[in-house]
Amino acid sequence: MLCFSLDYLRCGWTAALLLACNYGCAEGSTPTGTVNTGGTAGGGASAGGSTATAGNSSMAGNSAQAGSSGSAGSGSAGAGGESPINIPWSWAGIVGTGQSLAVGEPAGTRGTVDGTVKSTTQPFQNMKLSTGNAAWPVDPNDPTLAMVPLVEPVGRLASNYPSSWPTNISGETPHSAMANQLTTLVQAAGGEDYISVHGEVGENGQCLSFLVKGAMPTGPMDVRAHAYEATLIEARAITRLAQAAGKTYGVGAITVTHGECDAGNSSYAAQLHQLWSDYKTDLSAITGQTQAPLLIVSQMNSGGDRAASALAQWKIGVDYPADAVCSGPKYQYRYAPDNTHLVVEGYQQLGEKYAQVYYERVVRGRDWHPLEPIDVQRDGRVIRVVFHVPVAPLAWEDTLQAPHQTMHPEWSMGKGFEVRGGAGNIEISSVEIAGDAVNITCAADLPASGVIVGYALTGDGVAMSMPFTGTTHWGQLRDSDPFVGSSTQKPQANFAVAFELPVPNG
Repeated sequence: MLCFSLDYLRCGWTAALLLACNYGCAEGSTPTGTVNTGGTAGGGASAGGSTATAGNSSMAGNSAQAGSSGSAGSGSAGAGGESPINIPWSWAGIVGTGQSLAVGEPAGTRGTVDGTVKSTTQPFQNMKLSTGNAAWPVDPNDPTLAMVPLVEPVGRLASNYPSSWPTNISGETPHSAMANQLTTLVQAAGGEDYISVHGEVGENGQCLSFLVKGAMPTGPMDVRAHAYEATLIEARAITRLAQAAGKTYGVGAITVTHGECDAGNSSYAAQLHQLWSDYKTDLSAITGQTQAPLLIVSQMNSGGDRAASALAQWKIGVDYPADAVCSGPKYQYRYAPDNTHLVVEGYQQLGEKYAQVYYERVVRGRDWHPLEPIDVQRDGRVIRVVFHVPVAPLAWEDTLQAPHQTMHPEWSMGKGFEVRGGAGNIEISSVEIAGDAVNITCAADLPASGVIVGYALTGDGVAMSMPFTGTTHWGQLRDSDPFVGSSTQKPQANFAVAFELPVPNG
């Protein structure tokens, strides 16, 4: 039997994905912060700590259901007891960026509230910055800026396309559900409260080049490219208002809901990490925080086939585990009829998943990773993909329609898995869960070299339609996380990320 190790997965195979590992496998600094509540930390890594565990991928100390909010997620508490609750600031900032799914593009009419938002009351003390009627560029010292309860829409609605902050929101974003889930998790774990302050600077339909530091409009009438500077304006305003209220403020995470525009961008991985690096430097200079913000990236599943951005969104958490984490895919959520945007409940579920990941990595300091491959082995016609499993056991979500039933019938038995070789696609005869691995049996002998195994990366020309409208790229592999969202009351197991890996030569 031949296999690839986790170290090889972290650096060696990236060229095969057109995502060159030109920035190595460097890790950022481990964030620090004040521990206000909780006991002695156990075996879990510090926030943004060490790399994913190799070998057996189920982690020790998987959490049980935590009150009405569901599981706190997976993570290693260790024999020494639960990890402490880390609350370094009175107000924890969450910055959202991205394109249409970041700003809540609805199934209905853009620029209206009716039918596009549900989170219209704030059950806790979570907040957002109100910009009132201020026009771009907003002065962070404007006395009319104020902190108000966090409800949707999280900012001012956009009536045009494209549009930028402060008038950039299309409907329900993930932010209110994320904030309320986060507070629920902390309180269920014995913490007194967790107040998060949210802002969304995403721009509908825009590639990453318009969201990064130094982005410039293409002409005098172009309203794009405000996102990065808008983040700094909000940070300056909230820091000022926090100080006036006798509170402390720092940015705990940047959520990235993006990727469709950059499906063919082979530089996306490097650009995404540079965005994190710039935010780390510039936000720290404003807030004075020493804890680096975590980049939480949701994998897109509605762009082009074998999309470079989708692979990069997973891979950034592998290459830079101290800086970033992929929260997982979105193919398990309900989509609008366009098969690209989510319905309101889908955006809420995404926010709940963001909160779970933030809670594990930032609040509890556990080394959380998504359901992701960590090893590939080969034995005759069988390809064995070993996974990091957040909450064992692995399972098939057979309520989802089986993928690859139309254009790629050779993969119709693969439940989302794909195998290809030098001569084209290779037929899958069966897939079987075996502990923390999936054994993929091919219908014919494999070529000696050049075999690629993938999952949920190739569309079938037809979107998922059962049990609900979905996207065109999906699979059926999940873990057994008992997490239930506090806003939607929907269970949220972790579904496998879309990936592509080389199979060892025979």
